[in-house]
Amino acid sequence: MLEKIEDSLEKTMYASRWILAPIYVGMSLGLVALFFKFFEELYHLLPHLLDISEDTLVLKLLTLIDLSLVGSLIVIVMFSGYENFVSRLNLSDATEKLNWLGTHDYSSLKVKLASSIVAISSIHLLKVFMNVERTDGDKIMWYVIVHMSLVISAVMLGYLDKLTKH
Repeated sequence: MLEKIEDSLEKTMYASRWILAPIYVGMSLGLVALFFKFFEELYHLLPHLLDISEDTLVLKLLTLIDLSLVGSLIVIVMFSGYENFVSRLNLSDATEKLNWLGTHDYSSLKVKLASSIVAISSIHLLKVFMNVERTDGDKIMWYVIVHMSLVISAVMLGYLDKLTKH
């Protein structure tokens, strides 16, 4: 009797991973929203391309790069998370398969996530430095402190990942 309860409990817990599937679908909707935001930014940039300064152009391009990095991050988390926690993707042989699918465990996913956040933070910090005359000194200090804590966290995650894999 106790084994039957335990078996039912384990099957229920294992099946509950499917609760994550709609979350990953929601992430794909977030990717669609990011798509529209990217092209909205591009739409606002193109008519003024010949009128804006080089610094403004670089800032606008950094915004587009930032949006693309966030989109890439969503894709990595969406696919890796789905494959790690819900189910393997059943892609036909005719479907082009991303070569990294199925290669990221939870630990490497955290390292990739941290690295992507550092890259996004770096772009944001570069944008702040390019507008340094319009940014309060205290804010710049806090941006650098937050960025450095993200960098240190990512390095530590990478180091711990390397330690646990050997």
